[in-house]
Amino acid sequence: MMASHWIIAPVVLPAMLGAFLVLALRHDLWLQRVFGTAGMVALLAVALGNLAAASSGPPQVYLLGDWPVPFGILLVLDRLSALMVALQAGLALAVTVYAVATGWDTRGRHFHALMQFQMMGLSGAFLTGDAFNLFVFFEVLLIASYGLMIHGGGGARLKAGVQYIAFNLVGSTLFLTALATLYSVLGSLTMADIAVRAAALPAGEGAMLRVAVVLLFLVFAVKGALLPLQFWLPGTYAAAPGPVAALFAVMTKVGAYAVIRFHLTVFPETTAAIGPMVETLLMPAALATLVVGALGVLGARTLGRAVAFAALASMGTLFTAVALGTPQATAAAIYYTLHSTLAAAALFLAVDLVRDRRGGDGLDLVAPPIAQGGLIAAVFFAGAIAMAGMPPLSGFLGKLLILDAARGPVQSWVWSVVLVTSFLTILGLARAGSLVFWKAHQSPAEPAPHPAEPWAFAALGLLLAGLVALTVLAGPAMDWIGATADELHARSPYLDAVLNARPVAQALPPEG
Repeated sequence: MMASHWIIAPVVLPAMLGAFLVLALRHDLWLQRVFGTAGMVALLAVALGNLAAASSGPPQVYLLGDWPVPFGILLVLDRLSALMVALQAGLALAVTVYAVATGWDTRGRHFHALMQFQMMGLSGAFLTGDAFNLFVFFEVLLIASYGLMIHGGGGARLKAGVQYIAFNLVGSTLFLTALATLYSVLGSLTMADIAVRAAALPAGEGAMLRVAVVLLFLVFAVKGALLPLQFWLPGTYAAAPGPVAALFAVMTKVGAYAVIRFHLTVFPETTAAIGPMVETLLMPAALATLVVGALGVLGARTLGRAVAFAALASMGTLFTAVALGTPQATAAAIYYTLHSTLAAAALFLAVDLVRDRRGGDGLDLVAPPIAQGGLIAAVFFAGAIAMAGMPPLSGFLGKLLILDAARGPVQSWVWSVVLVTSFLTILGLARAGSLVFWKAHQSPAEPAPHPAEPWAFAALGLLLAGLVALTVLAGPAMDWIGATADELHARSPYLDAVLNARPVAQALPPEG
């Protein structure tokens, strides 16, 4: 079956539109807004179409340049990659609407173009079937994120941006080193081809392969903010512009996606030369990340850092599910990925509304009530309830699914860490929200006037609606996600689709 050209559209569409915005519309903000928002709507429509296509059939392979596997560049659309592209497209649309409504896109140059290039990099990272092109798309999305990180200027933002760049450059260097080592051992960088060759490697000849795998997972740990490589996340997310921090909620998920993809598809524990090495390393780091994130929420001195540490704790929870290594745990991890992305994004946008009205987000700042304070407080506490894992929202269901996957005496400590850190996160977010929204009412001053910004609240409402949908439709969602996890653990649908893919010239019947 010939692959649809719609598979490459999530990469090509934002790439072309981003270049158009820079070259033709750089002096017209109104047209940038129109084309930027329309581009996000189109990207979401394409992503949903690809999601429907992936749900109704086996993985599809798109061979760029019509080169045969494993010599050319290829994109693979399966259930997981389609879901992640749809998630980032929906988040990007909400962020774009919020940025336009609040005027964030006027505080620096090329905001909408950078957003498009960010979508290009994210889409390519989720869709690629080649390890080297995963590196290429990582660099594309990182370059765009550098510009977005310092959008609007400011000393604190610039400092955090430099640290963010330096840390990710180290990760990029490690990534190239890992790829070079991997190629020297296996002679290929196509993921499906690597999987076959690694499985055929005898256990006694896998020393260099294990080195390459450790380096790869170190890189993914940097991207996913996994302890001890998480130092960049709290400062970066707290200093970033509000819409950018919300978009960055999906950036760490690229690292988690890469771990899932390589761990289950390329280097499963059945690979003799590697064995259960990944689970052995991943679980302690995940639980330590969860503990550090929860303690950070409890000790944060600003609202932004409290939310940033909550996002860090959510990555620890996600990686804990991934480390369990069963289809049930993988399904729980995918569900929690959707939930934590939407919840973190909603919280970061709520923090931005607070900063805009108070002039800061310090928890020791004595300030009068803020305009639309009741509505913002409701949004913040809804996001906090979801992020902390309290009922009735999707965070509670996500953590319950993870705990259910960790049943048994061996995994009892997973229950202990998850439950204790959830309690600490609840305390920390409740303390932060109370100081910002309730303590302010002790001031006799009136709130400073501020525009209503209905579209900003509409963007927040879209994210919260996603959380509600995940909760109300948890049954059908888990049925679909369970099938996705089964496909990942089976491996054969992905491997067969890639290794049996043929260029169009070979697939077409002969003339006459």
